[in-house]
Amino acid sequence: MDLEIRQLRYFVAVAETGGFGSAARSLHIVQAAVSRQIQRLERSLGVQLFDRSTRHVRLTRAGERLLAEARAVLDAVEHTRTVAAELAAENRQTLHLGTTRAFDARTYQLLDDLAETAPDVRVRLHRFAPDERLAAVRSGELDAAVVRVLDGAPGLDFTALWTDSLMAAVPLGHPLAEHESLSLGQLAGLPLRLAPQRNNPAFHKLIMSACQDAGFVPPLGPPFTTFEATLYDIAVGEPSWTVFYPLGDLPRAPRAALRPLTGITVTAFLAPARTSHRRSDT
Repeated sequence: MDLEIRQLRYFVAVAETGGFGSAARSLHIVQAAVSRQIQRLERSLGVQLFDRSTRHVRLTRAGERLLAEARAVLDAVEHTRTVAAELAAENRQTLHLGTTRAFDARTYQLLDDLAETAPDVRVRLHRFAPDERLAAVRSGELDAAVVRVLDGAPGLDFTALWTDSLMAAVPLGHPLAEHESLSLGQLAGLPLRLAPQRNNPAFHKLIMSACQDAGFVPPLGPPFTTFEATLYDIAVGEPSWTVFYPLGDLPRAPRAALRPLTGITVTAFLAPARTSHRRSDT
């Protein structure tokens, strides 16, 4: 799924103005460009966002759900631009951003948009564990950090960026692999491969709490190690499963089935340093 900030901006404009023509006028572009981008967004998501059967377009249920998320993403982009503008005004040309250790396609989409709006600001990525990221923001080592699951931390302000759906991995030959998507309840009988709580406390708590809300405590299998090793073990070992949020394109897993996990999502947040704590580059 490849979303563009421009598409979300056009989508919000149509939703708020009630029509493609009025949205185009508010955006100072032609109506055909708005319609084309909305159609691409709908194809990318696989859902219809607007009911076009009436004189004034109306949001579908899927569109209503997306609207709040789209506004949050646009607010986060604007917040990032503000941080970049402050850096430029202070004659500091580098924004130090904490991210996950793995390649994260969503973060790079945000960076691409920032590069267009603040081309004089260079972004340097620092890959830390979640707790280390937040500590570095507090100390001023980082100007901001992207974190998942956590929606707040002492001394920091969080802004929602986007929401990720989760995926489950099960053995390809298991009966559950025949389903197009899976719920937590369907996975109740399989051992769960989850990283130790100390590695990512927030994500560990999210998954365990969600399983309990679904009516079961998952039996724990061998711990999640690396992504590739865990998928291999699921493919060739005793039946088990794991859960993850995609950071980019789904990996090749010849003997494991990767299925969307319904009923649970993960939100990413931007945690910027407060102005007085930001680092000063020389």
